[in-house]
Amino acid sequence: MIHFEQVTKAYGGNPAVLRCLNFQVRPGEFVSLIGRSGCGKSTTLSLINRLIEPTSGTIRVDGQDIATTNPVALRRRIGFVFQGIGLFPHLTIAENIGITPRLLGWPAVEIKTRVRELLDLVRLPPTCESRLPRELSGGEQQRIGLARALAARPRIMLMDEPFGALDPLVRDELAADYSVIHRQLRLTTVLVTHDMTEALLLSNKIIVQHAGGIVQIGTPQKLLSAPADEVVAALIESPRRRIGQLTRLLEQGSML
Repeated sequence: MIHFEQVTKAYGGNPAVLRCLNFQVRPGEFVSLIGRSGCGKSTTLSLINRLIEPTSGTIRVDGQDIATTNPVALRRRIGFVFQGIGLFPHLTIAENIGITPRLLGWPAVEIKTRVRELLDLVRLPPTCESRLPRELSGGEQQRIGLARALAARPRIMLMDEPFGALDPLVRDELAADYSVIHRQLRLTTVLVTHDMTEALLLSNKIIVQHAGGIVQIGTPQKLLSAPADEVVAALIESPRRRIGQLTRLLEQGSML
């Protein structure tokens, strides 16, 4: 469904931000891009819907070279959720969710039905329709951002650290809910995250990036059992260390 072939990205005379990326995302996969800050994760994601253009190489979506695709048309069939949410503050929740279907020329009745379907899907009450974004909590706003990204029934979802600004409880709840939605709608998801625990729990494939390149691609089980190098091992060590710390705390608590 998504295929990178020898993709590079450089800005001016600077060294390449991305170097010879080669990977595939198959239909129905949940893929996480992970690595330290500045490794090229968000740049990689933005190449998929042509928010950024590659310096060289080919990116195919559904077998078609996206360089030959109208970028606006491409973006309207790919859902995109990001940390900043980006809801339009002067539009109601219903208007925010319905903006892409409206641009695509959907009938008003169909848009209204779709808005209500999506509010139910993201577990928000229909009374939200007439409210403005500022009247909702951060977690509720991110749910609306997710609903908006799903409005035109995309098969591909791109997510750039969508849960990063939320408090831990809301973050875990929303991530779990999206995992259900991914399976229920048979989506193909590419998630950028800096949290290895999140990547391990949500994904069936993880792509580890470092210094503009890819150092390992594999299942969570593969990364845990056989990290390719010290970069991957260091990323894996973080959740292992947290598990150990929690285990010790629980053991201490049971002795009190």
